[in-house]
Amino acid sequence: MNARAFMLTILVSASVLMGAETGIYEMGPPVAKSGENLKPHERVDVLVLGRLGELDIKPANVCSDAVFVRRAFLTVIGTLPTEQEARGFVVAKQPDKRAQLIEILMQRPEFTDFWAMKLGDLLRVKAEFPIKLWPNAVQAYHRFIHTSVRENKPLHVFARQLLVANGSNFRDGEVNFYRAMQDRSPRGIATTVALTFMGERADKWPKARLDAMAGFFAQVAYKQTAEWKEEIVYFDPTADKEGFTKKAIYPDGRPAAIKNGQEDPRVLFTDWLLRPDNPSFCKSWANRIWSWLMGRGIVHEPDDFQPDNPPANPALLAFLEKEFAASKCDMRHIFRVILNSQVFQLSSIPVQDTPQAVAQFAHYPLRRLEAEVLIDALNQITQTREEYSSPIPEPFTFIPENVRGIALADGSITSSFLELFGRPPRDTGRELERSRDTSPSQRLHMLNSSHVLKKIQQCPLVSAASNSEGVEALADKIYHTVLSRPPSAGELAMLKAHVAASYSGGSSLAADMVWALVNGPEFLFNH
Repeated sequence: MNARAFMLTILVSASVLMGAETGIYEMGPPVAKSGENLKPHERVDVLVLGRLGELDIKPANVCSDAVFVRRAFLTVIGTLPTEQEARGFVVAKQPDKRAQLIEILMQRPEFTDFWAMKLGDLLRVKAEFPIKLWPNAVQAYHRFIHTSVRENKPLHVFARQLLVANGSNFRDGEVNFYRAMQDRSPRGIATTVALTFMGERADKWPKARLDAMAGFFAQVAYKQTAEWKEEIVYFDPTADKEGFTKKAIYPDGRPAAIKNGQEDPRVLFTDWLLRPDNPSFCKSWANRIWSWLMGRGIVHEPDDFQPDNPPANPALLAFLEKEFAASKCDMRHIFRVILNSQVFQLSSIPVQDTPQAVAQFAHYPLRRLEAEVLIDALNQITQTREEYSSPIPEPFTFIPENVRGIALADGSITSSFLELFGRPPRDTGRELERSRDTSPSQRLHMLNSSHVLKKIQQCPLVSAASNSEGVEALADKIYHTVLSRPPSAGELAMLKAHVAASYSGGSSLAADMVWALVNGPEFLFNH
């Protein structure tokens, strides 16, 4: 076995086992408060831990500060903490430092980029086939989404603007909701609306129910202008050639009684959807946000609400729905409720490794980093950049080299790395389009590709390493940069023994250490 292979073996093995051996992940069992005057995040703990108790499932311990800071950065802003940020958080003494960190992260520009990316997946922001928005429309659509996230626009206001939009796809970004779908027929629009705003797959509905909902969207019309690829989306009372509008019925079974030609049926549907006493919108979005932050929906998959797919914890979902509605659909508020809970802060090391424990959130799930987050992390560690392009370039398309993966507006602008690691094609808006699976091709790319090796060779951690630098100091810096934690005593002992036999130190040791750590599961997964 060569030196690099052996380095990988000892460091990856140590990373996998270090939680059990050193306790670095765990800080003791969670404690749910009792009483009536609970804060919302404490109510989450009571509902989850109480359900675990009913099922005789033991929760994991609460994670350490070193684990929390990395998890919070990756989950909230899709970005690794720097060495200084990781060290600073662990040594900070404020008792509420975790809550403070969450607030700081939600104000950073990366928060807007990351969650505009998530919404871009859902809303199919893509210039080329099969969505075919075209670049000018993509820019307008992404700008609308990005601005809405930055300004913390209430999600019910955001949804209303999308659902009742009229205007030019180049100037009124929100109208691209009606263009960013493969099927623009009344049934196709209804299916997309149900998926996006109700978490339901209407393609599974009885045909009569889908046709009834299609009646609200049968008078959406499109017309071109003299501007190349510009299109106007508008309400046209004469557009319904099949008579859908007369048969429109709300998904809850109430007839719509639309005054044909006098009112836009989309407005009536939107008023129904966003009524305070209608759970469809708030329930599905609370569940979707929980899924984004926790790795799994209370209803799983988060866009598959149906009678034979009940919530794993009905009381928890009901609470989050009401909390979201009471906050007037404030996305940052529901983030605070979930992120400040002990449930979010549980260790990823399960006490009982069973499917039921996973479904009931007894421990934090291991999730491979999103493709964009992973390449950004590699670039941050190595201080390198990435090139992105479209296989079908349009005029005036330009991607500056300093644009991060999470900030890419257009699903058509990509790279071989993003494609390999599961970036969604943005064709349907379904959550399953984004793959977090691992594959032999991914492992080979990380291990052997010139793409990754060149980044490591250019890395200042490597080029600045010298023979005079002690193994402990070098390992401490590299571990904090790559894994956001110090090496454990066991890892240091194995490293020193290996260095004494095989290395003189310096850049060769640093390069192999960075290479080994970025190939380990602790780096590749959010834990």
